[in-house]
Amino acid sequence: MNSITNNIAERGKSSTVSRLQTVLITLGIVSSILYLVIDGIATAMWREYSPISQTVSEYIAIDAPTRRLVTILFVIYDLLIFAFGIGVIRASNGKPALIIAGVLIIAKEILGLAATIFFPIHLRDVEPDFSDTMHGILTAAGVFLCMFPAMIAGAVAFPGRFRIYSAITMILFVICGILAGSDQPKYALNLPTPRMGVWERLNIYGYMVWIVILAIILLQRKRLNEPT
Repeated sequence: MNSITNNIAERGKSSTVSRLQTVLITLGIVSSILYLVIDGIATAMWREYSPISQTVSEYIAIDAPTRRLVTILFVIYDLLIFAFGIGVIRASNGKPALIIAGVLIIAKEILGLAATIFFPIHLRDVEPDFSDTMHGILTAAGVFLCMFPAMIAGAVAFPGRFRIYSAITMILFVICGILAGSDQPKYALNLPTPRMGVWERLNIYGYMVWIVILAIILLQRKRLNEPT
């Protein structure tokens, strides 16, 4: 009798853990959808803003009309990514590459959260200061020290098509980053930057699609490993 009771309890506990794991991984998909919604809401709020020529960071710029709301929504987005990163680590089954990917996904958003809350940029017609510099440093650190290594770790964990896809995504990120960076001198001089928002968003959403695909792979693997 005790054995049966223990088995039932273990199965219940295992089922709860499994559902939690599913929720954590699914939040990675939800986070990308939320970011897209934030982009749309902020653009609608700020009539003079152009997503084609302006960057996402300008939503949370000091004195921007969208700063307060977008900052709150970005914090929610970051929390969702933190949960997803934990889900990746929990789904690793001891595989080092996935553990590294999960940790770096979280680390990237910690840097992004710090840049959003503590080091916002200024609007284009305002002289930049230390806050703008730190925003750029934290953003670059998030990309080169966290995001790229996380994508590499994910590609190592899942060879084959996902590895090829990850490599292509990183190459495109570099290309779009160079194109966006070529507008930076114009941005600093408050001159028109006709496609800066496009190049930046291609990078942002390229990474988010990578997050979604990683989440789908993890969910599929989890489903295959579950007892029938």
